[in-house]
Amino acid sequence: MASTRLPNKPLADLGGKPMVVRVAERAALSGATQVVVATDHADILAACRQHGVAAQLTRADHPSGTDRIAEVAAALKLPPEAVVVNVQGDEPLIDPALIAATARCIAADVPMATAAHPIAEVAEVFNPNVVKVVLDKAGRALYFSRATIPWHRDGFANSREVLPSAYAPLRHIGLYAYSNAFLQNYPRLEVSPLEQIEALEQLRVLWHGYPIAVHVTDSAPAAGVDTPEDLDRVRQHFND
Repeated sequence: MASTRLPNKPLADLGGKPMVVRVAERAALSGATQVVVATDHADILAACRQHGVAAQLTRADHPSGTDRIAEVAAALKLPPEAVVVNVQGDEPLIDPALIAATARCIAADVPMATAAHPIAEVAEVFNPNVVKVVLDKAGRALYFSRATIPWHRDGFANSREVLPSAYAPLRHIGLYAYSNAFLQNYPRLEVSPLEQIEALEQLRVLWHGYPIAVHVTDSAPAAGVDTPEDLDRVRQHFND
């Protein structure tokens, strides 16, 4: 609600419904057995209930969205094996299939999953606002960074204006799935120096030795809403 670029963003009207309600409706199309909006603001709670969307009020002092959904999962008394997916409330065009595919990555030995897609523009490779991820042969994350990883030594020695041949860096998509057992443990994990340096919360998980599976999708998902221009673009979608 306190977004500086777009105040009251979760309640922005999209074709007659608040944005957060549109996100919940997309999440429901993923096949999830339950969709709950986790919020620390009474206005969001009221808007969700007005539109028949389950919502739960949380503490306001959570340091991250992961901590917030852990509180809700505990309140719902979900079993340890339940898979919980964290969908950001400003993604009204998120693909339900992407949510489902990320959730399916959770396994007995993989307590957390996320998603990524190939980067096609060289400017994004060098943009620190674009988070990159490198995978091992099993499709699990080796590292996330705002830096250009992997660094193509020979290709970038020749030019940084085009992507080297056969070079396919991956952009991280901010969608997370967890086993509930791991989700409940996450808030107790010590903050890692890596996440503080990169300002990337998921590095705490790797630092503590837990694997993160990464579902790679062919194309970039529809962009979320961060600015008034983004809001105009998304409104056009719902008005068409």
